[in-house]
Amino acid sequence: MLTRLWKSGKKGQRVQVEVRNAKELEEALEYGAEAILLDNMTPEEVKRSVERIRRVTEGQVERWIPTEASGRHRARKHPRYAETGVDFISVGALTHSAQAADISMRIHAETA
Repeated sequence: MLTRLWKSGKKGQRVQVEVRNAKELEEALEYGAEAILLDNMTPEEVKRSVERIRRVTEGQVERWIPTEASGRHRARKHPRYAETGVDFISVGALTHSAQAADISMRIHAETA
């Protein structure tokens, strides 16, 4: 599956692989993932995963693998995820749980 992703990638774009556990993380690292999304993991699992990824890239200046934690994040838990060393935290609630605002705009043309 992963080898097909690399063949279809466009120049200059990173291939981001979503992983849900340590086994999937190892597979993504084995196939050369360029970015890793850590999905539905606890802060402890994210921390272990980030540490593992950093060990793989240690001493390789040109091989930075951005990490992102996603899935079921709540604002009150963000400090715990931030302390894991992950590069990004996704918050789906910003889009799928936002309340709609009832607004309108009227535009009038000026006459000269």
